[in-house]
Amino acid sequence: MSVDTSHSLAERSFDRALIHSLLKHVGNPRISIRLWNGDEFQVSDERPVACMEIRRRRAALRLLRSPSVGFGECYSQGLIEVHGDLLAFANEITAAITRKREGRYYGPKLRSMLHAMNANSLTRARHNVHHHYDLGNDFYKLWLDPRLVYTCAYYESPAATLAEAQLAKLEHVCRKLKLRPGQKVIEAGCGWGALALHMAEHHGANVVAYNTSTEQIAYAREQAATLGLDDKVKFVEDDYRNIDERCDVFVSVGMLEHVGLANFGTLGSVIKRCLKKDGIGLIHSIGRSHAQKMDPWIIKHIFPGGHAPSLSEMTAVFEPCKFSIIDIENLRPHYARTCADWLRNYEAVTDQVAAMYDEEFARMWHLYLAGSSAGFQSGTLQLYQVLFVPHGNDQVPWTREYQYQGQSGRA
Repeated sequence: MSVDTSHSLAERSFDRALIHSLLKHVGNPRISIRLWNGDEFQVSDERPVACMEIRRRRAALRLLRSPSVGFGECYSQGLIEVHGDLLAFANEITAAITRKREGRYYGPKLRSMLHAMNANSLTRARHNVHHHYDLGNDFYKLWLDPRLVYTCAYYESPAATLAEAQLAKLEHVCRKLKLRPGQKVIEAGCGWGALALHMAEHHGANVVAYNTSTEQIAYAREQAATLGLDDKVKFVEDDYRNIDERCDVFVSVGMLEHVGLANFGTLGSVIKRCLKKDGIGLIHSIGRSHAQKMDPWIIKHIFPGGHAPSLSEMTAVFEPCKFSIIDIENLRPHYARTCADWLRNYEAVTDQVAAMYDEEFARMWHLYLAGSSAGFQSGTLQLYQVLFVPHGNDQVPWTREYQYQGQSGRA
C-alpha cells in the first residue's frame, strides 16, 4: 500500500511539474489549473482570470507535443475545459505569450520559408475558400450582422452596435476611395456582397465583384436582385488572377490574407493591368507588426493557406508595380471589438451551431472567435487599410480631412 501511495505522489508531482514547465514556456499566465486527478493550483501568484481544466493525461501530453494544435483540438473535443470567461482567458494567454516573445525578430530566412509555404495555386485557393466560407450561409447568419459583413467593423463611437459599425466601415472605405457616381469599381474577394452593394446603392458606382465561394456569390446575386441593383453590380464567381478589365477603383477587403505571400506580386500585376492611371485602390487586410508564421491550429482547422502579412511583406504587392502608397491606417482595436461582438452573438446560438454540425465544431469556432479577439487586443494581430495610386497620379488629397466629411452614404 505504501508503494502505491508513493508512486501516486511521485506521479502527481511529475504531472504538476510538467504543466508548470509547459505554462512557463507560454509566459506564466494568470490562470489556475485543475488536473484530471482533482489537483488544482495557480500558475502565478496573481489572482487567476479563469481556470483551465485538463480532463485527461493524454491532453497534457498533446499540449506538450504541440501547444497550439494540442490545446485547440483538446478544447474542441472537450478534453480541456475553461471555467470562467473564455474571452478573458484567451486575452490572458495571448498577452502572456506576446510578452514572452518580446524582442524576437524574424528575419529573411523566415520570410523566405513563408514565401515558399504560401504558394496558393488556383485549385488550392478554391479549396481553402470552400473550407471556410462555404460552411453554409445559415451558419454565418446566426452571428454576423444583417449585411453579413465578415471583416473588421469601424466603431465611430463606443456605443455603436455591430450593425452600425459595419455600415460605418463600408462608408469609411467609400470615403477613402473618393467614390463618385458612374465610376467603375473592381472588388476582389467580395464576401456576401455588402461593400459592392453599398457602393452601387449609395454612391452610384458600377461594380464588378469577384469571389470563388459558390455560396457567397449565390447569396450576393440574390441580394442584388432584391435591391434592384442587377444593372449596377455584377458578381463573378472566379479567382482574382483572372480579372482582366479596366477600372477607376480597385478594392479588396479581407482577401489578401488568403492570397499567399508567393502570389503578392501576381496580385499587384493584376491591379496594375486593371487600374487606370488616374485611379485609386485600397487593400484591407489582417496583418502583423513583424513577419511571423500563422498559428498552426488556425491553419489546420480554420484558415488553410492563410497568412497575416507584415507591412514590409505587403509591399510586395505595391513596389514591383511602382504604386504610390498614400495612406495607411491601423484599425486593430476595432477588430478586437468586432471579434468580441461576434463572440457574444455566437455564444447566444452555440446550441444551434452544435445542432447544425456537432459539439466539436461548435467548440472549435467558440475558441477561434475568442482567440481572434485576443490576438487583436494583445497586438499579436493588426488590421491594415492601405490606400494607393498608380505611379505618377497627382490627383491625391493633401490631407485626411476628406475621409471624415459627409455622411451621404449612410442608410
